[in-house]
Amino acid sequence: MDLRRLEMLLELSRRGSMREVAEELHTTTSTVSQQIATLAREVGTPLVEPDGRRVRLTPAGQRLADHAVTILAAVDAARLDLDPRADPVGTVRVAGFGTAIRRSLMPVLHALAGTHPAVRLQIREHEPYEAYDLLRRDDIDLALAYDYDLAPARFDPLFEARPLWQAPWHLGVPAAEATLRGRATEVFRRFAGHDWIVNSRNTADEDVVRMVASMAGFEPRVVHQVDSLDLVQELVAAGLGVALLPEAMGARGGVAIVRLRDPEVLLRSYTVTRRGRASWPPLRLVLDRLEAHTNRPA
Repeated sequence: MDLRRLEMLLELSRRGSMREVAEELHTTTSTVSQQIATLAREVGTPLVEPDGRRVRLTPAGQRLADHAVTILAAVDAARLDLDPRADPVGTVRVAGFGTAIRRSLMPVLHALAGTHPAVRLQIREHEPYEAYDLLRRDDIDLALAYDYDLAPARFDPLFEARPLWQAPWHLGVPAAEATLRGRATEVFRRFAGHDWIVNSRNTADEDVVRMVASMAGFEPRVVHQVDSLDLVQELVAAGLGVALLPEAMGARGGVAIVRLRDPEVLLRSYTVTRRGRASWPPLRLVLDRLEAHTNRPA
């Protein structure tokens, strides 16, 4: 297949307009239409269909566009790989949860600005399931995701996940009710009669809460769903519930962090890419820098 035609199909999948594709690729609308029609004849199936005044890809067209991402990225990678003088160039689109963006991505962003200014990052804050959906649609190149060791994620075979770092989480409770450190089931049982606070955009922490509570012999009364950890601490300080909180965050006024063990609760972070895409030089550079930053001596 002609790479130029694949590029046009890929742009059409993103823009939905022959005219916008022509403007982006500095050609004419009729040329785009003719080249897409030629590509359809080559593969032996319709690739586009009318959608009002615009067009949309058929299921076969979308599958071919998905392949085009990998094909075009591989061709670019091969060209760069044959030129030892070439530096990675391009925009890496990243979606991730706030902690990973602050802890891992921001230091890499600042470092790349000095060493590889032609590699740019576009950052979006999303919970894992949202980032995975963006990754499937090829709206991002890299997801920074997480799960808990007590509620492990099941990754789509389309994805390739690499461990990044992990962090302990404990139980945030009103300071006046702080209890001694003990086994997680004992700590949970101590607060069995309290309301519980969980994430509003992800069920992973609620899954952990319900699992440990089940081991402790009770069903937690989940009342509040809050995304902001700062707001979670405020609710805990106000006596409105208890919640899992990251150890690294530290306790604010009116909140005590009760350590959990046997089992320990660990949040595990990952870099997640579409399988086969990590060789794209700008993405490979970002992945390498993330790994290096994670593994650097304290």
